[in-house]
Amino acid sequence: MTDRPLLTVAHRAGNTLTGLRVALQAGVDLVETDVHLLRDALEVRHTKALARHLLRERWNSQRRHNPARPRLAEVLAAADGDPRLMLDLKGPSLSVATRVAALLRQEAPELPVTVCTKQWRMLDAFDGLPHVRRVLSVNNPVHLGRLRARLRRRPVFGVSIRRQLLTPAIVAELRESATVVMVWPVDTEAALEHARRLGVTSVISKNLPLLRGLLADRPTDAGPDPAPVAGRALPATP
Repeated sequence: MTDRPLLTVAHRAGNTLTGLRVALQAGVDLVETDVHLLRDALEVRHTKALARHLLRERWNSQRRHNPARPRLAEVLAAADGDPRLMLDLKGPSLSVATRVAALLRQEAPELPVTVCTKQWRMLDAFDGLPHVRRVLSVNNPVHLGRLRARLRRRPVFGVSIRRQLLTPAIVAELRESATVVMVWPVDTEAALEHARRLGVTSVISKNLPLLRGLLADRPTDAGPDPAPVAGRALPATP
């Protein structure tokens, strides 16, 4: 559907300071960082649910911060003004978005940052931050249906969707209202080929060598592109 280079997103690479630096040095367009709110602190980690819904609040109240896991403020400091961060906001509470927005206003008010979440209401917390690019995430058919209905009403900067949910026709529809269509997981050559056939604009991958290969194959002069191919050129949210 497009011969434009794919936008490259390093999946979970920003969850450690070492991983963040390696991904940035590799030249990827975006580095994903998972952000949780833990006892009033913004902790960076990717952890599956460790308790059922009825036990979640009790479990969170008893947990302590693991010093091996960085805080979001440390990630921002390590990025040192680099605009290629994609913050994936996690958890059931909308408070994580409020805290992240407050931190950005305090520490990096003019830094272009991409924010992604399955809890779409979280994105309202970034009103008044014009440099924040908003991405709506989807991981099941019900949410995909809701997304398609929403996009018929108003456009968005980006969407991030489980690859297996998509068809070329659905991707073409999404691209009518979204500047960037990201898919995951894309960790193998077969998955990458599938993503290309779908016609998406971006792939999210834990396979850094695969992303490096995409970057190496990127033309030195791709020309103007409404679906950007470089993190530093990402436009603001529509």
